[in-house]
Amino acid sequence: MRTKSGSQKGRYKLVVLVRDDLKLSKGKACAQVGHAVLECYLRQDDKRLKQVWLEEGGKKVILKVGSLKELFEITEAARQAGLITAIVEDAGQTEVPPKTITCVGIGPDREEKIDKITRNLPPL
Repeated sequence: MRTKSGSQKGRYKLVVLVRDDLKLSKGKACAQVGHAVLECYLRQDDKRLKQVWLEEGGKKVILKVGSLKELFEITEAARQAGLITAIVEDAGQTEVPPKTITCVGIGPDREEKIDKITRNLPPL
């Protein structure tokens, strides 16, 4: 299936990595994922890429990492690959202390670029 802009459907996505070691409630995790998605979208300067991603349905995949160290390692690999990243730091008003890093968004971008870095991570 092709989108209005002519690209093949399913070729772009945005991934959010959530720290599983924090044991966030479902609601808190969802809120943090929302922050990551919005920040990644706003940081992506390629208007055509954003438009195609939206036309394809704005695919988002939520994965988990086991620690802050793992989150930072994957974030750095994503940056080295030229991907947009957005680290989310919590305000600390509910479940975690202020400035706790809860997740990171990667993308939106081509699936194959993101998959090279995140393909071995489990879903949240």
